Amino acid sequence: MPTRRSVVIGVDSSTQSTKAAAVDADTGELLAVGRAPHTVTGSAGARESDPEEWWSALVTAVRAAVRDAGVPAGAVTGIAVAGQQHGLVTLGADSRPLRPALLWNDTRSAPQAAALAARLGGPAAWLERTGSVPVASMTAAKWQWLREHEPRRAEAVAGVRLPHDHLTERLTGIAVTDPGDASGTCWYGRGARAGEGTAGADRLRDVTGGSDGKVPAGAYDPGISAGSDGREPAGAYDPGILDLIGLDPALLPAVAPGGATRVGTLTAAAAEALGLPRTVVVAAGTGDNMAAAVGLGLGGAGLLDHPVVSLGTSGTVFAATRARPADPGLAGFAATDGTYLPLGCTLNCTLAVDRFATLLGLDREDASPGGSGGGGVVVLPYLDGERTPDLPHAAGLVTGLRHGTDPRSVLGAAYEGAAFTVLRALDHLLAACGLDPAAPDVRDRPLRLIGGGARGRTWTETVRRLSGRPLVVPAAEELVALGAAALAAGAVTGADPVALATAWGTGTGEILPAADRDEETWNRIAGVLSAATPTLLSTTVEEVGQGGRGEADVVEVDAASLADG
Repeated sequence: MPTRRSVVIGVDSSTQSTKAAAVDADTGELLAVGRAPHTVTGSAGARESDPEEWWSALVTAVRAAVRDAGVPAGAVTGIAVAGQQHGLVTLGADSRPLRPALLWNDTRSAPQAAALAARLGGPAAWLERTGSVPVASMTAAKWQWLREHEPRRAEAVAGVRLPHDHLTERLTGIAVTDPGDASGTCWYGRGARAGEGTAGADRLRDVTGGSDGKVPAGAYDPGISAGSDGREPAGAYDPGILDLIGLDPALLPAVAPGGATRVGTLTAAAAEALGLPRTVVVAAGTGDNMAAAVGLGLGGAGLLDHPVVSLGTSGTVFAATRARPADPGLAGFAATDGTYLPLGCTLNCTLAVDRFATLLGLDREDASPGGSGGGGVVVLPYLDGERTPDLPHAAGLVTGLRHGTDPRSVLGAAYEGAAFTVLRALDHLLAACGLDPAAPDVRDRPLRLIGGGARGRTWTETVRRLSGRPLVVPAAEELVALGAAALAAGAVTGADPVALATAWGTGTGEILPAADRDEETWNRIAGVLSAATPTLLSTTVEEVGQGGRGEADVVEVDAASLADG
């Protein structure tokens, strides 16, 4: 093994686990992947994790990746973190978490999200200011929930971070984020002038600079932007929104120009924990969806306006584009390279379907289409409430059962309901990219299918059948971690990370031809969703029966009763 090989580490800190990919910086060869699990706690809409566990998992995963790659620690030149979006990490004066982080799929902040949307003047005002309308997932709503439910703890907060920000700060000692992950907070304003409300950059100079005002070696210099041609962030913190939610901008990290910005190098403590040299360069990093886009080669230096469907704990549909999105059904995110990343996200995807398989005593692949053997079963697997559509108090719903219903049809219907919920945002996504969804060249544009579900036969066939589109299934399995590795390589070399990932070929894979679109199943699910939303899906089970509020369970109803209203 040549000792001069340059290796970069891409970290994917997701909801359920941390994965660290050791990658050859020159060729993109995946040398090894280290893994460590996370714990998620909570019920009745609560979903929380201890950020200290994320750090321990990162250390374990990185050490395992370097060991299994068989390279000396001195070969590692760069590292970047991609993290689950939206989570609220609150730090005390000692820079350690004051409480468990509120995760993206914690729906307790739904009332705060609705109130915030109204206070700023409704969805149109939020779209103009931030590109997104507040829902329970967004960090602004979570901060507001904390202020209302735990005011003493909120008053003690000395720093507010996103998950990836927190881990980058543990690596470098520097509080910094990027436009991509920041755009998921609902307090990052894309319409603001570059630099407006970003006093964090000056604050870093004040804190880290010496008596001569210079930024010491290893500290983030906002004027240095490796791989980003020196541009300013494509937006800024919105002072008006921060005032609206009572969030002091001094609590927030500086916004680097992009995810491949060189933030600094490892602190002594981080280097010792990871078993790596202090000279390892740390990139700003980004959110997991933004990193996946980089890993696919999506962005200004790669593919634009090509839709992606990701099947994981959540289901997402997104694309990199130069068009400025403004659709209330989508999150108008920034990408990490200066383009936009409009995205539709659901809360219930692979884990929800796996739960149905467990309930039915079946293997996850023991599924048949929901319309077979039972006259048309429909499952809306909204076990955690739902984000898209915005139904935070929804419960799972099963309808259309008959004496002859095969359990495999029920499982197949769970797949269909989850896939339908993701795919119904596709036309909105294409329109947000400035495309006509009905145009033949757009209608036939393939979907890139990624995430854990992309490795499952039933998931792949369900998406083909309900979308009617050809699929590209990339051969690489760890696209978030690979995208983060490209950010790390960009920070080391100054190269554009999207161009690097394109040269590495991480987004290439098998092409599956289009199947005839299953209009009957699509329309059946759409009809049930429309009929159930005003009553069964807009409240929890206990609210329906008792006028109270409780945890969502699966609801079983008959299709005829729904049709009758």
